[in-house]
Amino acid sequence: MSDLAARQAAFMESLLDEERALPGDWGARHAAGIEIYRNNYRSALVEALRSNFERTERLVGEDSFARAAAHHVITHPPSSWTLDLAGEGFAQTCGELFANDPEVADLAWLEWAMHLAFVARNAEPLSTESFLEAAGTFGEDDWVSLRLEFLPGLQVRPTRHDLKLLWSSLGEDAGEVEIACHTDKAATIVWREGERPVFISVDAAEGRALEAMMAGATYGEACDRLVEEAGPQAVELAGTMLRRWLSEGMVERIA
Repeated sequence: MSDLAARQAAFMESLLDEERALPGDWGARHAAGIEIYRNNYRSALVEALRSNFERTERLVGEDSFARAAAHHVITHPPSSWTLDLAGEGFAQTCGELFANDPEVADLAWLEWAMHLAFVARNAEPLSTESFLEAAGTFGEDDWVSLRLEFLPGLQVRPTRHDLKLLWSSLGEDAGEVEIACHTDKAATIVWREGERPVFISVDAAEGRALEAMMAGATYGEACDRLVEEAGPQAVELAGTMLRRWLSEGMVERIA
């Protein structure tokens, strides 16, 4: 490592860890300067989190959010060159800091997923008509081995709370915050519709099937999972979920 690179690495380590001893050739002036720089650096990161988690901040309050954001940037300093990714892992941090209020982590995950969907690369969704045309000659084996590629930025997660209700109640002109749990196990899917991130809640079994196919499973393998979880309803659910993914514009192409 060159002398310049070594100095840069030492500077970053001192910037991120205030307990770390400063380089031996630094004096009081350098120590005061890096403290100012460290505060400005953290303030910029906290502001970046505030811009990406507006509703989470409204839910927990400004002071609690500021403390959580400061804790996150200290314990999970960003490794990317862009502030767009400063919020990576913040939902997990919220899960730890607000363990008695699990809706906070659900909402923070939703806001982050919507942010990632917004900045994902552009892609045209596969229309239902185009899919049906391509699948017109499918035999049973073709359906079983079918693989799909989904829109960039699409994410799914098991969620305990009615995020549509919570999201609406935390709008700028909304009134009292409304928090409600799903009566049945559910999952939330986030993707981008044109230029706008959107989300819906679905049955947890569908969420797990989507996760499996996003990871490379075939439609047949996803249906097998549905049979294990949903029993006799699996056949109907398998058709419903595929129609939903296509009609909502979640699928980019047949793999």
